[in-house]
Amino acid sequence: MSLFQFTARRLVSQAYCGLKASSSRKHKFCMEMARPSSNMADFREVFAKAKHIVIITGAGVSAESGVPTFRGAGGFWRKWQAQELATPEAFARNPSRVWEFYHYRREVMLSKHPNPAHIAIAECEKRLSKQGRSVVVITQNIDELHRKAGTKHLLEIHGSLFKTRCTNCGNVAANYRSPICPALAGKGAPDPETEDAAIPVEELPQCEEDGCNGLLRPHVVWFGETLDPDILTEVEKELDICDLCLVVGTSSVVYPAAMFAPQVSARGVPVAEFNMEATPATDRFRFHFSGPCGTTLPPALARHETEIIS
Repeated sequence: MSLFQFTARRLVSQAYCGLKASSSRKHKFCMEMARPSSNMADFREVFAKAKHIVIITGAGVSAESGVPTFRGAGGFWRKWQAQELATPEAFARNPSRVWEFYHYRREVMLSKHPNPAHIAIAECEKRLSKQGRSVVVITQNIDELHRKAGTKHLLEIHGSLFKTRCTNCGNVAANYRSPICPALAGKGAPDPETEDAAIPVEELPQCEEDGCNGLLRPHVVWFGETLDPDILTEVEKELDICDLCLVVGTSSVVYPAAMFAPQVSARGVPVAEFNMEATPATDRFRFHFSGPCGTTLPPALARHETEIIS
């Protein structure tokens, strides 16, 4: 078992989606490094030699597509923040309200499109695959914009807005219907004066597996839930073999994703952060590029002059 696997298994067994790192855990990953470079030419030299590239993305990569994050000041749907709705307890108490929230998010996302950062990542993956090089995207986002942009090797560690899971039989299925069920048509308005629709459970999305008819829930990882161990195993494998890691549009404070790039950096692999501002992990990385991802990422991932295109 690799060093990463040992550390990841140990922490993930205790860490849940949405929890921030404790000071003691942060201390474990601290390492003395020079301040990160913002020299794009130096990064491009490293990029040109990399064979296995991991790109870790968060909400910042989708912000330029107009995707609401529901975090920080003003991040409310009606009078609730996401942390109050995206929990198993909230769904058990009021599945209608939670489904209104997710119906609103699904409808918003159906109108959004990948921005230059998503497209640059997808085009880089396609181009490098022809050279025998690999790119994998590990995303915390549930909006599927990477998929829309054309990314193939994608690990969605927090699930997807456009998948459902049956609370009865556990079946997971893709679902792009608009609305997802007739009772939610026209519902989900975010205005704080809007009253709950109070939709009966039997009219909410139902499982279509033979003889089931169980209540469906969004197939996303809610606060307090653990990540899918099979996906984590794939993440571990990719982080173990990568020789370059990019961190794009993520605050690097939410576990377990917050430990991915620092652990890669700890074994000497170059890590480049692309973000609007510095994060708690910035000083552990070799590169940091400030600014909108849609501006900084395309030139970073563009074809290098040394690349041989067949």
